[in-house]
Amino acid sequence: MSISRRVFVKSGGVALFSLGMDPLFLARAALGSYKPLPPVAACCRPVLVCLFQRGAVDGLNMIVPHGDPLYYRERPRIAVPQSDVVDLDGYFGLHPRLAALKPLWDSKRLAAIHAIGSPDATRSHFDAQDYMESGTPGVKATPDGWLNRYCQHDREHQDTPFRAVAFGPELPRILAGTAPSLAIADLQAFGLRAPQAAARDRLTRAFEELYAGSATGLLSASSQEAFEAVQTLKRVDPTQYQPANGADYPRGKLGKAMLEIAQLIKANVGLQVAFADVTGWDTHVNQGATEGQLAARLAELGQTLTAFAQDLGEKLDDVVVLTMSEFGRTVRENGNSGTDHGHATAMLLLGGPVNGGRVLGAWPGLDPASRFEGRDVAVTTDFRDLFAEVLARHLGARDLSAIFPGFTPDPARFPGAIRG
Repeated sequence: MSISRRVFVKSGGVALFSLGMDPLFLARAALGSYKPLPPVAACCRPVLVCLFQRGAVDGLNMIVPHGDPLYYRERPRIAVPQSDVVDLDGYFGLHPRLAALKPLWDSKRLAAIHAIGSPDATRSHFDAQDYMESGTPGVKATPDGWLNRYCQHDREHQDTPFRAVAFGPELPRILAGTAPSLAIADLQAFGLRAPQAAARDRLTRAFEELYAGSATGLLSASSQEAFEAVQTLKRVDPTQYQPANGADYPRGKLGKAMLEIAQLIKANVGLQVAFADVTGWDTHVNQGATEGQLAARLAELGQTLTAFAQDLGEKLDDVVVLTMSEFGRTVRENGNSGTDHGHATAMLLLGGPVNGGRVLGAWPGLDPASRFEGRDVAVTTDFRDLFAEVLARHLGARDLSAIFPGFTPDPARFPGAIRG
């Protein structure tokens, strides 16, 4: 059998060019040239975990401005009752289904930022998500994502195939680009299906798994990177992992992804940037207040982040989790007891380096005169200023203008999310 065509995965995860060569030959060549990487230094490598709430989370019901009567006037059916809000500072509070996060707030490891979003006014999910992941609002032609550009311009940590990992079946827009990155659909299955047949079958199967991606759940930029990743995970053995400190991750996609991120962090394989996403935040109908579809999503989020923090223990000192969503929801509830596409939203930051115990950002208020286009929370913090602060003050990025082309991040505009 021979392969005489290019094989591309559309997401950019796999690219192979073969010149009519037998796959057994290619697999042998790759295996023969492979040299195991030494273990990555275990101590103090900073990690950024980005969690995308796809669908536009209602920031007003996630971080509730319960001190403003306008919030209750505009949302007679879906506002969270003041008696149920988990108060944070007398004005803002957590949705009650996020109550598990309150100890992290009290210990100054959790912060929120309100009235944050894109300077672009689009209410299209597709466009707004694209702009947030590319880091270039209003520009559709950007070829790569801002996390990938960070990896391109900061070459300090290139000693591992696990530097940048997305947990899912496809490489997301935010990690697309020329810097190596992995997409892993299932860490426990990845790299653990080595057949026990003859050498030819073993090598052919390895080739097929590494390049097709379907058997291992891996999308890799190169054969070398793929083999390194497989060998590393054989050493780590993800099937034996048990969360620490009584951490109990919720069953579901988000809990599984964050458990696997914790696994890689604690395995000291060199993870620096991780990405996961969770859907279900587009609440046009029957959004609910303390119960309902939004409450269910928030409960999963709160339980997952709590379990992640418990599981990491002291390693949380080197980790920042950043939640993001493409835009927020309208201030006023609609006729279907839901909310429509808005503008600014709220984001969360969790971790040891976080300047926690506070709601950050300039709050514009809910007065109709202060709203964007008369209907939405106005954006007072450009999401790029928050992302740039996290990259600079947590990961040590230096060339922020290259990471966010067409924009000049200014420390004077940083919201103060990371401790100095």
